[in-house]
Amino acid sequence: MSLKERAAIVQYIEKEKIIAIIRAQSSQALMEVVEALKRGGIHCIEVTMTTPGALEILEEVRKHMDDVLFGAGTVLDPETARLCIASGAQFLVTPSLNERVIEMAHRYDVPIIPGALTPTEILRAWECGAEVVKVFPASSLGPSYIRELKGPFPHIKLCPTGGVNLENITDFLKAGASCVGVGGSLVRKDLIEGKQWEELTDLARRFKEAVRLL
Repeated sequence: MSLKERAAIVQYIEKEKIIAIIRAQSSQALMEVVEALKRGGIHCIEVTMTTPGALEILEEVRKHMDDVLFGAGTVLDPETARLCIASGAQFLVTPSLNERVIEMAHRYDVPIIPGALTPTEILRAWECGAEVVKVFPASSLGPSYIRELKGPFPHIKLCPTGGVNLENITDFLKAGASCVGVGGSLVRKDLIEGKQWEELTDLARRFKEAVRLL
């Protein structure tokens, strides 16, 4: 991946606005979830490393789906970051700020969205080269916190994650977020367990419609 490609991935995420966060039990289950989300208009997917066999699942789905942007989430250390990239991750997401993970991502020219919460952490993540900073957990402080952060940090791209749902997604984006990470309120466990793919597609469509004009 080149610097140009890295920038293109970040631009694509910003254009799409929604990163769907998935925890799946198998590559087949993940592909079914992704297909349902795609039909609803969502094309940015984060596969968390808390998923059993996540690296194998990521590698398998990357072989079969080239029209979806796949990232690896909950990346806690440099070695996991390296393995995720080797398995095909096109971007990395972390729940906290680990400068060595950022260094590893950049060694392989892969975009990274590290987690941070305080102004000091957010600025440090940006200074270390983060393309976007994940504000986590966003539900604790809400959209007003994003708006307040953009005052001193208008140049830092923020991705609130944690507690983002249909009721507040537009508020987060209007407050200045470049994109959002959405987990359980979109990729609902009950819909996956019940293989209710049409319902999942409809839910994805509603999320996508909510951000379409922003």
